[in-house]
Amino acid sequence: MKFTYGWLQQHLDTDATLDTILEGLTRIGLEVEGVENPGEKLAAFRVARVLTAERHPQADKLQVLSVDAGDGPLQVVCGAPNARAGLVGVFGMPGATVPANGMVLKVAAIRGVESNGMMCSTRELELGEDHDGIIELPDDAPVGTPFPAYAGLDDPVIDVSVTPNRQDCMGVRGIARDLAAAGYGTLKPLAVPVVAGEGDGPDVRVEDADGCPAFYAQAVRGLTNGESPDWMRKRLNAIGQKPISTLVDITNYVMFDLGRPLHVYDMAKLTGGLVARKAVAGESVVALNGKSYTLGGGETVIADDAGVHDIGGIMGGEHSGVSETTTDVLIECAYFTPEAIARTGQKLALTSDARTRFERGVDPAFLDQGLAIATDYVLQLCGGTASGVTRAGSPPVEPRIVTHQPARVATLGGLDVAEDRQRDILERLGFTVGDGWQVTVPSWRRDIDGTADLVEEVIRIEGLDKVPSTPLDRPAGVAVPTATAEQKLERRIRRAAAARGLAEAITWSFIAEEEAAPFGGGAWEVVNPIANDMRIMRPSLLPGLLSAAARNLKRGASSVKLFEIGRRYLADAERMTLGMVFAGERSPRGWRASKAQGFDAFDAKGELLALLEAAGAPVGNLQVMEAPGDVYHPGQSATLRLGPKTVLASFGVLHPTIAKAFDLPAGTVAAELYLDALPAKRGGGAMRGAYAPPALQAVTRDFAFVVADDVAGDQLVRAVRGADKAAIVDARLFDVFAGPGVEPGHKSLAIEVTLQPGAKSFTDAELKAISDKIVAAATKIGGSLRA
Repeated sequence: MKFTYGWLQQHLDTDATLDTILEGLTRIGLEVEGVENPGEKLAAFRVARVLTAERHPQADKLQVLSVDAGDGPLQVVCGAPNARAGLVGVFGMPGATVPANGMVLKVAAIRGVESNGMMCSTRELELGEDHDGIIELPDDAPVGTPFPAYAGLDDPVIDVSVTPNRQDCMGVRGIARDLAAAGYGTLKPLAVPVVAGEGDGPDVRVEDADGCPAFYAQAVRGLTNGESPDWMRKRLNAIGQKPISTLVDITNYVMFDLGRPLHVYDMAKLTGGLVARKAVAGESVVALNGKSYTLGGGETVIADDAGVHDIGGIMGGEHSGVSETTTDVLIECAYFTPEAIARTGQKLALTSDARTRFERGVDPAFLDQGLAIATDYVLQLCGGTASGVTRAGSPPVEPRIVTHQPARVATLGGLDVAEDRQRDILERLGFTVGDGWQVTVPSWRRDIDGTADLVEEVIRIEGLDKVPSTPLDRPAGVAVPTATAEQKLERRIRRAAAARGLAEAITWSFIAEEEAAPFGGGAWEVVNPIANDMRIMRPSLLPGLLSAAARNLKRGASSVKLFEIGRRYLADAERMTLGMVFAGERSPRGWRASKAQGFDAFDAKGELLALLEAAGAPVGNLQVMEAPGDVYHPGQSATLRLGPKTVLASFGVLHPTIAKAFDLPAGTVAAELYLDALPAKRGGGAMRGAYAPPALQAVTRDFAFVVADDVAGDQLVRAVRGADKAAIVDARLFDVFAGPGVEPGHKSLAIEVTLQPGAKSFTDAELKAISDKIVAAATKIGGSLRA
């Protein structure tokens, strides 16, 4: 929210300096983001008079001027068609910087004639778009005066950050009210004119009471729309609003001045009366920004008999907009429901200053006053005759009463404020304090809902800086751990993933509907999303990670290894999950392998096993099983399970259609570790048992078994490991072979088995007995010992 210091003084009677006001704004919760003095960049420009003007000897379109800027005549070469003797304009001294292009003026020869500075146009000083000639000032403008001082451009512009709950401070008057309550001056009374209308008001009505509860309107006929007055244009220019015409500038000025958005229609372009209704699917409107919007149905619009003219509360239509030929206007002052405005704005991806105010909530009791003020401006500046006022519908102005508890200011806010002072603060802010501290909330404070809100008002005006810093009591002894078992697990896994070279990512919990669809779709939808493509609560962490990986690859990253710990939002519950994505090169090209090596499913499996081991999961009991879902490539993916039903993780190469949808290369690998499915740690002592290495050396034996192609290596390994649980401490697959010597449709799996003797070494008979058990276990699943 931007405003000038002089503009603020129109509402606040104060003798406080600018620095004091800036400090006060931040102190009461309106953080100052910046202060700019537009006159500073024009400090080197002066009011000057052209004494003489003669044709340039070497150029027909140039003139040689003699200019007096207060220090005597200077010779200036000028090409403006309106340059003439006696003209008073704006002169840029040598050394001045032209705001429009950054050019530093200096003494230079133009076509052989020396020129000292330049006479300036409106565009060159960034005061408008006129570039047809130099600025012409009144004849009595004081020569030699700095131009910012003469033009009133030395009024500092203040930019404050208004939090979403402070809808009352979206106008200069609301900010002035806050400053007055904090003791920085006195709020001036608001002059609301009485406009004597003639005849009936315009034909307006409400058919969508949910979206537009109240629609007030007044017509002015026989007016002349031209250029708004200088004071209004200066204030709008100062805050970055381009002046357009008197009628448009009036609506913008009232919006920024009083926080009340308005709209004016050219009555000659309307067909019949105006109605606030819901849009019909397929209707379209060309808005004032020149873009066409097709409505999906249900949006609140303002329409006549011919069609839609206004996206209610957000932006008017181009067709019924006013122009320099407008003579009859209808002034709209309506109240739109904040929730309806927010939904429509998000659906259409359309923002405006009006939407910013309406979706926060404007004052519903300021319809008559706002309309009267706007109509009075139109009559004063454009002339014409006003009609009566039509009031369609009724705004939600039922009084809200909150019971205040003064003692809670100390207990909840941490500051002891006398009751008389609390009453004074609340009344200065516009609250009415009745008997028994029954506080009536002003109509412009939609954010006040309970006594805690009143405590906040008292504390922020009294001064957050006055709240004493009181340390919390700390009990004696060692602090009691507060982290839960789940938090400790997340911490261990996060550190383990980072230690293994994965980069942690933090992505949005809400994603687009088309991103959620391949992962089973979203069970939950946000009613009021921050963007139209962020309305589905993610059913998986992979969509966000895949998008992040794609962005990194597009920006030149050759290898991406990302992980994230967060929640999946499923129909039954929120599930804590770790997601991983591997894209690009696993290892770059080199002398050992001429080509770069990409990732495969086994890279994801290895990371999962390492993280599961860090989490304390029984890795040795895991089973590798198929069917992780349609997200992964069939035959290049699997799940890790504890038994057939308990799925701990899924991993594999992404299905080509999924990789293409996220603009990722083929072969991208992903994985998810379901932290909520990990078995709980069994209770026991806090201390580990002492490490006791085996007294005897382990023995290894290799076995090669021929099995059918559809037998998984993990199945054979588990069968071998279970053949003799006392002697066999490990078994691992180290070779897979299919080819000559192996029957078609079969493969050879070589397994290294580690045997650990206990009290004495194995005898040959014992080793043979164990080997027989291993062969028998493999035979049960269709394996045969390879000769």
